[in-house]
Amino acid sequence: MRWFWHEGRIAQHDSDYQLLDSGGFQKLERFGDIVLARPCAQAVWQASQPGVWRAATATFSRENGNRWEGRERLPATWIIAVEGVKFQLSSTDFGHLGIFPEQRDQWRRIAEDCAAFHKRHGRPARVLNLFAYSGGSTLAAACAGAEVCHVDASKGMVEWARKNAALNGLQEKPVRWIVDDVTKFLERELRRGQRYDLLILDPPSYGRGAKGEVFKIEHHLPNLLSLLAKLFSTEPLGVLISCHTPELTPISLHHLMQQAFGENGTLEHGEMLLRGDADVLPVPSGSFCRWTSKTAA
Repeated sequence: MRWFWHEGRIAQHDSDYQLLDSGGFQKLERFGDIVLARPCAQAVWQASQPGVWRAATATFSRENGNRWEGRERLPATWIIAVEGVKFQLSSTDFGHLGIFPEQRDQWRRIAEDCAAFHKRHGRPARVLNLFAYSGGSTLAAACAGAEVCHVDASKGMVEWARKNAALNGLQEKPVRWIVDDVTKFLERELRRGQRYDLLILDPPSYGRGAKGEVFKIEHHLPNLLSLLAKLFSTEPLGVLISCHTPELTPISLHHLMQQAFGENGTLEHGEMLLRGDADVLPVPSGSFCRWTSKTAA
């Protein structure tokens, strides 16, 4: 069973997501009634349960170009619930579905922190979610009563996130939906004097802004963090960064965050993991680092 905050209450939910097996540079996952085999560069070991792979509804491959095998067996869209939050999924030409389940632990922490902030300060936490994709972190914060600014350069992804919000009855919650280049947006927010309590970002290795601006994580992340350090409120919660760039290990993120946010907080860092049942090997799926202000402890 899983747990999720909703309007200050903690509720119990089953999850429609399950890691079934991994190995041979693939992972096998269940999303509701759909079972998918997809590439996984980290899975250098052998599959533990070869027989279970026969249950795959469809398989995605990057050999000889991106392609789905069995895509005709997939619905155009389908809905699952993870950590008590509903997501609309769809098979894309890049193999993505509209959800990164390895973020589940981060979503839970976001919800808990926002609910605790509201209780402590008597007001909603102000949350900025950058490179916000289909809105998992936005939904977690909004479910816990936070005010959220959701920013992504892709108009299509912002619309997808808004649909996810509506699925969860959050369409009337105080969420700003912004399509913009992240760096330019932050510079404007600073000029406008906007301030936030919790800063969240999940930058890509490489991307393009709304007007074709190029983003390369190794070149642009230090400057991005320095901009974020100027956006804190007088009652800051902290900063959460996650990424799927192999070169940016947990220790790399730790050092970047320490330099950007200094000694006035505590740092946690580690690998994000896809997890299944106790007999299923966890799959490393990116890195995270969380800086928590000493005033929020």
